[in-house]
Amino acid sequence: MRVATWNVNSLRVRGPQVLDWLAANPVDIIGLQETKLADADFPVADFEAAGYQVLFSGQKTYNGVAVAFRERAFTTRATALPGSDDPQKRVLCVADDDLCFLNLYIPNGSEVGSDKYAYKLDWLNRLQAYVGELRQQYRQLIVVGDFNIAPDDRDVHDPDEWRGKVLFSEPEKQAFRDLTALGLIDCYRLFEQPAADFSWWDYRANGFKRNRGLRIDHILASQALARQCVGCHIDKAPRGLERPSDHAPVVAEFEP
Repeated sequence: MRVATWNVNSLRVRGPQVLDWLAANPVDIIGLQETKLADADFPVADFEAAGYQVLFSGQKTYNGVAVAFRERAFTTRATALPGSDDPQKRVLCVADDDLCFLNLYIPNGSEVGSDKYAYKLDWLNRLQAYVGELRQQYRQLIVVGDFNIAPDDRDVHDPDEWRGKVLFSEPEKQAFRDLTALGLIDCYRLFEQPAADFSWWDYRANGFKRNRGLRIDHILASQALARQCVGCHIDKAPRGLERPSDHAPVVAEFEP
């Protein structure tokens, strides 16, 4: 089983890139973030033509999450954190009898100390409670998405420049550690990885060409699944395309 996560930063703009990537990299499940499409506008037929079923929860212009999959019987279990009336579409939990797959677009937080930062920390606190519930319900759980958190110094091009700033502040990193403490494993860190290997680069100041990036897109797996993980990597090729997303796909492979 191969799974992927990719913040596409507008499926309307990057739809052809996503479908081309899936043709060349036929993963079994992919979580997409920032689709930025109302549900009525989602290109279901395009994904079906590519051999994928798709479930989605979107809104116009902002946010939006989707899961495309092959040869599974996924149904939607949740499109929001329990007890939340948040209108922002950031959560899509799908499951079948064997696997629960939680796709997340975690808030950015804007700036440490801002209202949006407080919203992010509260959101992460509620997420932890929800993941704790899922861990009780499912032995096989995969949590993917744009976490907007770089977990440690290896995940930042210049840790001293970023330390204490949003995406790399201590409360955010602690929230990530709290999630993994529930029994989730960062699949990428199961393996020896290249130095300065990132999944997001700012569009400004030639961030990609200068490799001034962060690793903020993650695939976490329950311990049962993590034992079956045989590889995890970041595919930087799509970031070099014309009019790319500012994120690159992350891919993990699991063997029975």
